[in-house]
Amino acid sequence: MVENRNYPNPKRDISGNSLHADCENCFGLCCVALPFAASADFAIDKDTGKPCPNLQADFRCSIHKSLRKQGFKGCTVFDCFGAGQKVSQVTFEGADWRGGQETAKKMFDVFPIMHQLHEMLWYLTEALTLKAARPIHRELSIMLDEKERLTQLSPDSLMELNVPLHRANVNSLLLRTSELVRTESLLQYKNSKKSKKSDHQRADLMGANLRGADLRGANLRGAYLIAADLRNADLRGADLIGVDFRDADLRGADLTGSIFLTQVQINSAKGDAHTKLPHWLSHPTHWSAFEHKNK
Repeated sequence: MVENRNYPNPKRDISGNSLHADCENCFGLCCVALPFAASADFAIDKDTGKPCPNLQADFRCSIHKSLRKQGFKGCTVFDCFGAGQKVSQVTFEGADWRGGQETAKKMFDVFPIMHQLHEMLWYLTEALTLKAARPIHRELSIMLDEKERLTQLSPDSLMELNVPLHRANVNSLLLRTSELVRTESLLQYKNSKKSKKSDHQRADLMGANLRGADLRGANLRGAYLIAADLRNADLRGADLIGVDFRDADLRGADLTGSIFLTQVQINSAKGDAHTKLPHWLSHPTHWSAFEHKNK
């Protein structure tokens, strides 16, 4: 295994390259390894291991600038948390899937596993930046180091991992992190009308009118907020892990201080220049078109 000099230890900075997709150092794995079905998100069907017809010989997308217009909205939402470059440059040491059928099959099998490991690294790295979680920082750091070591395993060893078990272990720490953060958030609101924790875990809030809602410190883990109206809502200090924000309207919403929010969730939502995000996340380019359309 070659030493990975391009991707720093993820503990250093959640904004670092190691936990964000670096397509220049990937062999288009998301365009080949992952399947998709013709739908509102994809214009065509594609099987696992079959290259997307838009993938070029240099592993670039031929319609990258017009994906949404040509019916590939799903591509603009996806983010691999840096798993693509890790598999391409570390696990397989720069050998791409076109080198042989056996290599290709292993690479396509490993990529979804690495994707889940890197997602765990994202959440653990964020948890270590939270002051309220200081009482369990040591446990978080140990868990982060353990998961990072797993990402360095050989392809065969990666395929033998019990990923659900590792996710469960990580989730137990993330739950404790959430409790600490949301408790601290509510203490900040002790002089406001909000005096107790709001629990909407796995709640069905599809299409809900939550415009201007006070959701500070709320537990929204796994909630369905598809097409919900969250304009000008206050989500500071809320736990947003696994929230389905597809087509949710986040214009003017404040998500600073929220925890476990990812770029994938933001990419699937609608927003504008007034939507406030954690500093390590960015406003998707398609938000500007949505903003202009709805002026």
